[in-house]
Amino acid sequence: MPTALRLLQALSREHREKLMSVAREVSFAADEQIFEAGGTADRFWVVRSGTVSLYQQVIADRRITVAQLGPGDLLGWSWLFRPHTWDFGAEAFSPVRSYEFDAADVRVLFDQDPTLELSVTRTIGAVLAHRLETTRAALIEHYARHGGSG
Repeated sequence: MPTALRLLQALSREHREKLMSVAREVSFAADEQIFEAGGTADRFWVVRSGTVSLYQQVIADRRITVAQLGPGDLLGWSWLFRPHTWDFGAEAFSPVRSYEFDAADVRVLFDQDPTLELSVTRTIGAVLAHRLETTRAALIEHYARHGGSG
């Protein structure tokens, strides 16, 4: 399986600087819920330190961790696509420090520089393709182990 792309590393220096101009540093405590599936997706993060668990709720009392995100990883892409709601849930597995980007601020940057938008969108597309592979593998492994019984 290919390794995950890192958003900030994939951008040119100029585009990375523009994007970072609207970043703010935030922290999450271990076990803190960052977002839940179905919630409004109005921001995204790039993890600086710590680990975030991405999960899918399969039944009311059962969820499957589909990815562990660490330093350099993109957290959140649903802000980019309508209806701007989270498809997964995310929880800090350990204390996490990250850069947070407000989607409205990033869209203003996109309006000012369409090449930035194209670069970010293409990179997120590549991240999504990788996450789809890892999510599918995690679900197959879970159902192979548990026979679909949760």
